[in-house]
Amino acid sequence: MQRYLTAEVPGTGGSIKGSPEDFEVEEVPAYLPSGEGEHCFAWIEKRGITTLEMLRRLAKALGVPERDLGYAGMKDSVGITRQYVSIPRVSPDKVLALDIPGLRVVNAAKHGNKLRLGHLKGNRFRIRVRAVEPDALERAQQTLAILEKRGVPNRFGSQRYGVQGNSHVIGAAMLRGDYREATAILIGDPRQVSDERWREGIEAYRRGDLAQSLELFPGYCRTERDIISRLLQRPDDFTRAFHAVQPRLKRLYLSAFQSSLFDRVVEARLDRLDVVEPGDVAFKHANGACFKAEDAAAEAPRAGSFEISPTGPMFGCTMLQATGAQGELEQELLAAEGLSLTSFDLSGGLRMEGERRPLRVPLSGVEAVEEGGDLLISFALPRGSYATCVMSEIMKSEQRLDHSS
Repeated sequence: MQRYLTAEVPGTGGSIKGSPEDFEVEEVPAYLPSGEGEHCFAWIEKRGITTLEMLRRLAKALGVPERDLGYAGMKDSVGITRQYVSIPRVSPDKVLALDIPGLRVVNAAKHGNKLRLGHLKGNRFRIRVRAVEPDALERAQQTLAILEKRGVPNRFGSQRYGVQGNSHVIGAAMLRGDYREATAILIGDPRQVSDERWREGIEAYRRGDLAQSLELFPGYCRTERDIISRLLQRPDDFTRAFHAVQPRLKRLYLSAFQSSLFDRVVEARLDRLDVVEPGDVAFKHANGACFKAEDAAAEAPRAGSFEISPTGPMFGCTMLQATGAQGELEQELLAAEGLSLTSFDLSGGLRMEGERRPLRVPLSGVEAVEEGGDLLISFALPRGSYATCVMSEIMKSEQRLDHSS
């Protein structure tokens, strides 16, 4: 069960996403379009579609290769989201005239470069919580005050681990070179699947009836079907069978495993997220630079003013390592998984160099008000953080929300 940094404050309860208007997210761009250049920067509001689907529809409507479009962050299909998209060699007037289901072009202007992933400061959120407890506003305000002072636990959370909640376990098996196990986990657990044919396909695989499993697996389970097809040709060659998985998915599984280990570090350090300890690798919030903290007493004022924060590992073969108690914690986590940093030096374009990630992030633009018996919560987070981390502290329950990428 998840612990909370604000455990002393009762949760508001309630639920989110009764309608798209219940969840709004808006990018905070790193820069605005200059008005000159060959790219059109379009500020787009989308509803009910993912960022990738938005790009697909834009590319089709404008006759532009999808790969030429640029975007700063991914947003899922839930709620109403607003973000910039860059489109080369298209006039702003042509983009403004588009009429595409699921999206609306709010404004458009020229700029000199393509928008790249990560070219944003963060995201602003406006979230409506329905069916809350009677004194929800006071509880929310108390929780938000603590988070503003101490920071938001920078977890990834369960939404990072896929529909069946097992993406990270697949990544761990890959790193150990156990492709039989990785394949079994990817094929899935029948208890986690509601589709009858899909569930029966998993059960047939577990019985060893590959032909029946392939026949039963739905067509949209392309990866599973490709793996089983290869196993039918060579039943014991799980390494070859797993090569059927697209590189993008493999990287996703490995990244999910990194995220799961980071979340475990956050859990272990939850009561000391705002304290820099000897041997910590500290993060400078102004520019993202990291440095080894040797004198914890000297760094305490900077941590107290939220200039710096302790970090946890996104494990990789060249990652800067902590020492002291934090270093021991990280080494124990890897050892328990039967891994070392060199385990992440994979071939085939899957090499993971690793990085440090702050254990907490600042919360800004905070507002909580009541409206018609609901709670309206507004706040901003830096890029790469999750609104889930804020709302779970407020509500004292886990919610699946859009990633602030």
